[in-house]
Amino acid sequence: MFLTQDFRFLRIRNRTTSRTKTCSLTQRALSSSHNIPGSKGEFTYLKLQLPPAENTRVKKATFVKSSPSVKLCPPDRYPEFALIGRSNVGKSSLINCLTEHNGLAKVSKEPGMTKLINHYLINDTWCIVDLPGYGFAKTAGKEARDSWIKFTKDFFISRDNLVHVLLLVDASTPPQQLDMECANWLAECEVPFAFVFTKIDSNKKEGPTCSKNIRAFKQMLAKDWEELPWCFETSSKTGSGKSELLGYLASLRALHLMNA
Repeated sequence: MFLTQDFRFLRIRNRTTSRTKTCSLTQRALSSSHNIPGSKGEFTYLKLQLPPAENTRVKKATFVKSSPSVKLCPPDRYPEFALIGRSNVGKSSLINCLTEHNGLAKVSKEPGMTKLINHYLINDTWCIVDLPGYGFAKTAGKEARDSWIKFTKDFFISRDNLVHVLLLVDASTPPQQLDMECANWLAECEVPFAFVFTKIDSNKKEGPTCSKNIRAFKQMLAKDWEELPWCFETSSKTGSGKSELLGYLASLRALHLMNA
């Protein structure tokens, strides 16, 4: 699974006992420069230094396979980046945006249609993995949630080349408890991840703006998290945030290969 030596740790406060939990978020910071400052405004982010981003452009993207179980996934051959998030958060749209291939991932108007593990091979060197969304609109409940947790955890445990997880959060809606629970679950499982806020171009006529929703989400996290994971703000319609996210993935790939 993830490389285990020399991890940097993300500390999460436990409000009820004042104990500190730890989550291995990513590997040792290297001397090369590609870093995000540890503090930005009212929030403190994890301090990291990553190798310079190279080969960020997506020149080729192909659909590999849809798998109903982890055992039936393609061979664990390439570095993998998994996308998770609530149903209808825009995972398929983000994949199409990053790859500049509008028909690569099927976009459905009905939430919860992605119930398989979908692999996409990028530049014949790394993979994007679209995992089933959580909080299915028509099947939400404890049974569905427990099934999603087992399904997803099995994937995290068994994939040796899984480098990082991108947790997608819909910026057009106020903070959702399901997203908070997923973030805490990833932390408890010591899964390295970053937040990707989607739909930043979709300000609704009634309700807070996307920027206010993002700020409110971070404020909720900051109550329990001493340092926030890296955060990216994206729009699949305008392409905003695309280059920054691809650069981040490129740096993580370089880090992964240096420690392979």
